[in-house]
Amino acid sequence: MQDLLLKISYLIGSISFIVGLKMLSHPDTARKGNLYAAVGMTVAIFATIFLYTNSEGQPLGNLIWIFLGLIIGTVVGTMAAKKVQMTAMPQMVSLFNGMGGACAGIISIVEFKHLMHAGTIEGEELKALTILLGLVIGTVSFFGSMIAFGKLNGNINDRTLPGQQIVNVGLMLIVVVLLVMILMGGIADPYVLFYALLAVSALYGILFVMPIGGADMPVVISLLNSFTGVAAACGGFLYDNPVMLTGGILVGSAGTILTILMCNAMNRSLVNVIVGAFGGNKAGGAAMEAGGAYKEISLSDSAVLMAYSKRVVIVPGYGLAVAQAQHICHELEKVLEEKDVDVKYAIHPVAGRMPGHMNVLLAEADVPYEKLLEMEEINPEFANTDVVIILGANDVVNPAAKNDPASPIYGMPILEVENATHVIVNKRSMKPGYAGIENALFFQPKTSMLFGDAKKVLQDLVSELKNM
Repeated sequence: MQDLLLKISYLIGSISFIVGLKMLSHPDTARKGNLYAAVGMTVAIFATIFLYTNSEGQPLGNLIWIFLGLIIGTVVGTMAAKKVQMTAMPQMVSLFNGMGGACAGIISIVEFKHLMHAGTIEGEELKALTILLGLVIGTVSFFGSMIAFGKLNGNINDRTLPGQQIVNVGLMLIVVVLLVMILMGGIADPYVLFYALLAVSALYGILFVMPIGGADMPVVISLLNSFTGVAAACGGFLYDNPVMLTGGILVGSAGTILTILMCNAMNRSLVNVIVGAFGGNKAGGAAMEAGGAYKEISLSDSAVLMAYSKRVVIVPGYGLAVAQAQHICHELEKVLEEKDVDVKYAIHPVAGRMPGHMNVLLAEADVPYEKLLEMEEINPEFANTDVVIILGANDVVNPAAKNDPASPIYGMPILEVENATHVIVNKRSMKPGYAGIENALFFQPKTSMLFGDAKKVLQDLVSELKNM
């Protein structure tokens, strides 16, 4: 009976993960989906604690330590989630993702010691392979996520070694060789090989993320998330735990699919991501020559221009998140619609610092989901748009991606805002964006610069429009 209840609990947990993931696909149901998945995880955790027994019929021990860990984790996680700003959400995602990878790696270390109690892995090759894969993937995920956290938080700068890609490929080959040597057995001390595998995996995790910067960081976060899911699935397979296996597979597959879609959206190769050293902040000569005279526009002129437009498209970027201006942006949208202006939002796949950053930001302000148009949908409409207002976005609207082969973002599809009749760019200054390159859009005749903090500028624009 106890075993049956455990299996039912795991089934409930697995179904809740699937339903929750499905509900995350739409902002209207995303919160509930997240809650459903959390409830399913809670059921699975407590079912394991109170219903699980080993092959000898013994229940779990060390319950005090288990509940102490649960309490500390719950308190720390809750406090962190409540205090984190939307601009720091990518860092938190990287940190939490890294913790998942670390857990998978620690599980592999513990289980390898248990496996080696017999002195050999003969006859247990599949289990050993699962342990080793969990170690490699979990370790890469942890160290890569920690580097991503530091880069997003401004603590670590981009660094590229001479022959970076060759070094990364070499490390991957060493990982494969060590895996084979451990599985074959009898070649060397298995513990020495095991911890060498751990060290090489950690080094690869650091080096493959270190040079990546600019608009490519969301792709890396998505890829690392998929790594953690695969590592968790290895743990589920190892413990014959269906809910852990299901959760890991869902995270791994969803993260991989998202990574591939984002690579396609940026005209990048997934192999290039895994090898590393792509998309760094290395601007070519021609890319650095963009410049010239730019013109400014006043708040009042901007308000008049938008008020007498038929269609306005808002392009949100990281600057909007930094200023926490999503709510006043939604108010601007409503004020313009009261004046019979059609307002849409143009969402680039990698706008912000993590996948879906702008979607989450605008959903928080209750912007209707149907107003958020992806790049493929909105690009054909720019030619019929009177005004595009860009709020803190830079690299995703840079024409260099189309016409400058020397640019590090060359080949990346962009929002083709230059096709609109008027382009208003809100930035704090003329400082280059996250990719560290100049934007030729700012110097085009139809572009006007509206300098200032996004929140303050939007508040003033709303006031101007209401007084007209």
